[in-house]
Amino acid sequence: MCGIAGLVKSKHSPVEPNLLWRMIATLDHRGPDDSGVFVDSNVGLAHSRLSIIDLAGGHQPMSIENGALWITFNGEIFNYIELREELEKKGHRFTTRSDTEVILRMYLEKGEECTRYFNGQWAFAIWDSRDRTLFLSRDRYGVRPLFYTISGGDLVFASEIKAILTFPGLNRELDLQGLDQIFTFWVTIPPRTVFKHILQLPPAHSLVLRDGHATVRPYWEQEYAASDELTFESPRQKAEELLALMEDAVRVRLRSDVPVGAYLSGGIDSAFTTSLINRVAHDRLRTFSVAFEDPDFDESRYQHEVSAFLHTEHSEIRCSAEEIGTMLPDVIWHTEQPLLRMAPVPMCLLSKLVRESGFKVVLTGEGADEVLGGYDIFKEAKIRRFWARNVDSRTRPMLLRRLYPYLDGIQHQPDAYLRNFFRVRNEDLLDPLFSHLPRWELTSRIKGFFSGEVKHELRNVDSLTGLRCGLPKSFGSWPDFCQAQYLEAQYLLPGYILSSQGDRMAMAHSVEARYPFLDHRVTAFAARLHPSLKMRVLNEKFLLKEAARGMLPTSVLHRAKQPYRAPDGASLFGKRPPDYVDEVLTPAALKKSGIFHPESVAKLVAKFKSGHTTSTKDNMAMVGIVSTQLTVHKFLEPIQAETPDLTAIA
Repeated sequence: MCGIAGLVKSKHSPVEPNLLWRMIATLDHRGPDDSGVFVDSNVGLAHSRLSIIDLAGGHQPMSIENGALWITFNGEIFNYIELREELEKKGHRFTTRSDTEVILRMYLEKGEECTRYFNGQWAFAIWDSRDRTLFLSRDRYGVRPLFYTISGGDLVFASEIKAILTFPGLNRELDLQGLDQIFTFWVTIPPRTVFKHILQLPPAHSLVLRDGHATVRPYWEQEYAASDELTFESPRQKAEELLALMEDAVRVRLRSDVPVGAYLSGGIDSAFTTSLINRVAHDRLRTFSVAFEDPDFDESRYQHEVSAFLHTEHSEIRCSAEEIGTMLPDVIWHTEQPLLRMAPVPMCLLSKLVRESGFKVVLTGEGADEVLGGYDIFKEAKIRRFWARNVDSRTRPMLLRRLYPYLDGIQHQPDAYLRNFFRVRNEDLLDPLFSHLPRWELTSRIKGFFSGEVKHELRNVDSLTGLRCGLPKSFGSWPDFCQAQYLEAQYLLPGYILSSQGDRMAMAHSVEARYPFLDHRVTAFAARLHPSLKMRVLNEKFLLKEAARGMLPTSVLHRAKQPYRAPDGASLFGKRPPDYVDEVLTPAALKKSGIFHPESVAKLVAKFKSGHTTSTKDNMAMVGIVSTQLTVHKFLEPIQAETPDLTAIA
């Protein structure tokens, strides 16, 4: 994996190479092995490289056709070998063994449609000097980040926002609508970010800049089978198809010129991926996992069981709440946006362990829950619909209490409260966002801590209505279950799971994560499945469990899903709280940022310091407030990026 950056100046004034070096220097963590800059008059591309394929020949920016095409590329094209063979049959001659050159030659062959042929995870920029066009693209699920801004007519892009913020004259402002979205959905909705005028290229989209005009368009959309198109098929047959698809998805993701490891969470997803690696690879596999000192969060028993069953060489990082709290400022530097939970922090510590163990690449199980129906929110929506058909039932609400045994608040609330909280009313069933309303409304309550000025600015903003307006035209024809899957896969997956908790935490220590469950062949297969093959009554990921029979320990195959969580408030207000917590929460600091109401925050802080029981809302609010204050502190002041010694590079 790598870091990319670049710009196109509108007035054809020459690009200064030193500006590109300053931009790419902020991304050194994404690519510490090599760096390079290309300038063509008013155009510049920059690259920081993490060498994984073609270690000797993959230097970037790369060009072909005597400089007609140039590229800076972050990612992997896993089917590059097959594409290369097809291109060679058509007369293309390659000078490297890299997937980077395959992208360039596919662009030469197919133009902007080249992305439809790629199986991979990518963000790249191609400069076509023949008609002076810039072509940007991001992979289908947004595994790799790509941001841009247009400032004074100049287009500036980069893998991370911090590189864009080095551009001279760029105003540093918080986008309050982006913040409102995070305090609703946990993520911003593309193309918005939490920084004014800085946009993210949405997943599965490309941007073309030609003659000073930028056009953004999708090249792929996730489509599910309509309810009236679905037929029930043999679970055994479909399980065999899934197994074959996943085995090949793993096989192509093991392509690397450096060793590849795997994450073990203790759940079925990562265990299944690890088992498939053992089928394909012949060397003893290295696996890595996160363990917690607090037994409420720890899954190490299952991690060790899977490792022993599959005979992997296993390593773990054991996290304390104190260590997690200490790391948060560094994590916010990498996420570049506020968080509502501390779960990304241990993932950052895990990637540090991976890198120190000599590995640059890991395969992980992310995506299985979204694609094959594993999340509690999918169960919750089924139970709520079931309850809504008999709202006076005394037994049906008990299913919700059984679903969340770790949430004390739900256990002790009366049925009337649960009926209101979970929106179990006939009119709610008609809302296209039905499956996610309780989560998003609970999260939205923490906006009560916003200052009066922020509330006034946001008085006419309705993030839920905005999301409803952006749903696909075919959304209403999909089964209820698939509608919930879409909302999870379209927003939380790229914006949080694959970003704040994924790419950003792995690349903080120069580690590339690969996701077999997000192979587009697997997701297309799953999108056509009858929902009962994904969740049989309340048995999540039913088909995956069928496919994994005999491949995993029985205890792991049939264990109840445990959500990945980390200590939240306890990480910020433990026995030895980090010094920065009090600093960012002083009345003076809160008034300076102007985002939160100091008196309301003071009451919340007192609640945590007193040791009183705190709710899910309290914990989200505290993490959100602290991380927002850290975001303001780190990014709304000038970034000092060290410029490399150009004489040493030449």
